[in-house]
Amino acid sequence: MGRLFGTDGVRGVANRDVTAELALDVSVAAAHVLGSSGAFEGHRPRAVVGRDPRASGEFLSAAVVAGLASAGVDVVDVGILPTPGVAHLTAALGVDLGVMLSASHNPMPDNGIKFFARGGHKLPDDVEDAIEQRMGEPWERPVGAAVGRIVAQPAASEERYVAHLVSTLPASLGADGLSGLRIAVDCANGAASEAGPAALRAAGADVVVINASPDGRNINEKCGSTHMEPLRAAVVAAGADLGVAFDGDADRCLAVDHTGALVDGDQIMGILAVALRERGELAHDTLVTTVMSNLGLTLAMAEAGIRTVQTAVGDRYVLEAMRAGGYDLGGEQSGHLVIARHATTGDGILTALQLAARVAESGRMLAELASGIPRLPQVLVNVTGVDRARATTDPALQEAVAAAEARLGETGRVLLRPSGTEPVVRVMVEAQEEATAEAVAAELAEVVRARLAL
Repeated sequence: MGRLFGTDGVRGVANRDVTAELALDVSVAAAHVLGSSGAFEGHRPRAVVGRDPRASGEFLSAAVVAGLASAGVDVVDVGILPTPGVAHLTAALGVDLGVMLSASHNPMPDNGIKFFARGGHKLPDDVEDAIEQRMGEPWERPVGAAVGRIVAQPAASEERYVAHLVSTLPASLGADGLSGLRIAVDCANGAASEAGPAALRAAGADVVVINASPDGRNINEKCGSTHMEPLRAAVVAAGADLGVAFDGDADRCLAVDHTGALVDGDQIMGILAVALRERGELAHDTLVTTVMSNLGLTLAMAEAGIRTVQTAVGDRYVLEAMRAGGYDLGGEQSGHLVIARHATTGDGILTALQLAARVAESGRMLAELASGIPRLPQVLVNVTGVDRARATTDPALQEAVAAAEARLGETGRVLLRPSGTEPVVRVMVEAQEEATAEAVAAELAEVVRARLAL
């Protein structure tokens, strides 16, 4: 049996991989590990539990709440709320742990269980391992007054989270700093369907809302940050200044300008990094990105006097680098941005507010701001049926990569990534001209097939 926790909590098909029994068991174990030694040594731990609108979240959150309360944890059930909202409340309420039921941008049949430690931080691997090791172990069950109590506070929790989001706007803009901006928002029929529009309206924006009618089955269905076409159309139809799209649990945000053109996570990061540096608020004048971020971002940041630090793909690696270096802005091309001065994890609504604030304070359209972060042509080829284990050690392949890098020079880049789960090697090439990127990627893919064939 493999490790229970993946790169972002426990995730799989709900009621097959992620069952009520699993949710209850892992919650009891988490109570024992994260609850300051649990209720059995005099401390009465507390937890915040939230979920996205998936139908399976109803029974899974009930199982999580039951597991925690049976272990002596007092639970605040916040109902449907974005993942970053649960993380924020975990910190703001000073509780011992937070739990979010969501599979983020995955399709509806999936679901997941994500834990936050005190302070609203994601768990390191060793803590996840400790939770997994304690599942199913004998334990002394509290009885009588020692069992946990459950309080449902959905409305108050959302209001508190929205107030926090609005408070992050630059002081120079005032309480209604987005007044005069028309913003279209695609809520992916997900966890931000209420909080997203509420925050933007509270900040003064004229908000046009689409895909904010979750029914338990339609989350992420041809909408949100994984399907940008509806938002593009809505922005143009409404004459909006910009549009923003969230994923199912609203830890991501992508945008479109007034013409409907995509503004991806790299460009959003770049825009916000420049804004923070101009205010003197960008720690160490550094932006944390992943190896998949476009070279155009790196070049634009260098021109703006901003250093970039690259990590492996995955928001946990971005967070690790940010904490280690004391940096306060980082993220991924997918739109998963971490703004550390305001959040402990990626927050799509926060990102949308900060992006709109930059438009408002600069007096420039989003299209103009994004044009300063060019996207170099990027070609990705997945080479299947090969021995990915030798991708980084085969001498002839390494020579081919070095030759390609020399050919591209400082205005191009090659990235060879073995898949972590499949017999696949990913070849990514960036260059000034798309034809060059395609030619170099095709040549390297052929070398990979020839050298690493199974």
